[in-house]
Amino acid sequence: MNLETLILRSLIHDEVYTRRVIPHLKQKYFDGPYKLVFNEIISFVTKYGNLPTTNALSVELQDGASIPADMVTEVYSVINDLNAPAAESDEDWLIDQTEKWCQDRSIFLAIMESIEIIDGKHKDLTKNALPELLSDALAVSFDTNIGHDYIENSDDRYKFYHREEEHLPFDLEMFNKITKGGLVNKTLNVALAGTGVGKSLFMCHVAAGALTQMKNVLYISMEMSEERVAERIDANLMNVPISQLENLSKDMFDKKMNAITNKGLGQLIVKEYPTGAANATHFRALLGELKLKKDFIPDLICIDYLNICASSRMKADSGSYTYVKAIAEELRGLAMENNLPILTATQTTRGGYDNSDVSLTDTSESFGLPATADLMFALISTEELEERNQIQVKQLKNRYNDPTGDTKRFVLGIDRSKMRLYDVEDNAQTLSVDTNQPTADYSKFTV
Repeated sequence: MNLETLILRSLIHDEVYTRRVIPHLKQKYFDGPYKLVFNEIISFVTKYGNLPTTNALSVELQDGASIPADMVTEVYSVINDLNAPAAESDEDWLIDQTEKWCQDRSIFLAIMESIEIIDGKHKDLTKNALPELLSDALAVSFDTNIGHDYIENSDDRYKFYHREEEHLPFDLEMFNKITKGGLVNKTLNVALAGTGVGKSLFMCHVAAGALTQMKNVLYISMEMSEERVAERIDANLMNVPISQLENLSKDMFDKKMNAITNKGLGQLIVKEYPTGAANATHFRALLGELKLKKDFIPDLICIDYLNICASSRMKADSGSYTYVKAIAEELRGLAMENNLPILTATQTTRGGYDNSDVSLTDTSESFGLPATADLMFALISTEELEERNQIQVKQLKNRYNDPTGDTKRFVLGIDRSKMRLYDVEDNAQTLSVDTNQPTADYSKFTV
């Protein structure tokens, strides 16, 4: 039985299913005889408030005389297939399948309509309609949540306040402190830094830390090759300077790998895309492939880095604010869909490269990015900090916690040769963080 038949059969035999899906089903999703039968079902439900029988459908179609002569046999064949009640199936599964079918049909139809527009054959729409057309298609969803009722949902709100969120802890005390225990699912977390300061180092370190917690990590690189990313993870986990990895004998390399894996290690998949050539849609497809082919479901996605991703719904010439904000929104949507945190990074502006007091205004290309991120922090390096093997972290936006007080700025130890970060003594914090430096008011970004 094809899915169209299953949907139509469920529409006339399952009132609960019909009530849940009918607002989302559209005539254009169905083809040929299925479309005619669907139209009649909707017409009957609207007119009489009940589900039609197959006999009623046959009569109504006959009376309406709306069946093309060359389609009569096919239409009544479809109706006959609806006679028997649908075999028992999990209702949530059926709803999910119906939603996916609607999404697939919507995207297919949008693509076909786009081709007509591009070829100049569409009688109503021009190329200016393409972004909205594709965006609407990608937005198809069966979200039935009508919102939070302040009075009726007060108990739910109390439970929310006292919930225990699942965190992915850092191996860095200060980051656990500012996030109240680690990265939270459905969040977008962004490191802001200049070229060479340590964006990729930070992400590789966090990825390595997650692996040692038996968590699965997907590392998407738009800049470095897959081998170079894996090399940095090797240096971190093996505690070997990256420049000396090539000097390890095969026996020694295998010995260190076995020592790591014997302690317990999650799975790591590193996937490289050309700069600017991949977007959230590509990443979504990759997740599907990994689940199908390797039974791999990540607990964390690292994307290196946001600014050199593409948007699935905006053109690169849409304007930097709109474009980068769109990328951020799509990545955050991906995090929400897959119930995991995404860690990524962004460049500072040219003026922020050697700035010892990086702020949100130093965000390269878009001020819309901080508005979307759940956690955003700057990585700051100066000659003085480098001499002490330290890097400064400055909170810029934090939905996890209040980014003020003694955690607004803090320092971490850094071992660039081994791609590692580490906690420092409390007195190092006092010595390294100048609390008298001016800070701007970023409270409007903490919602």
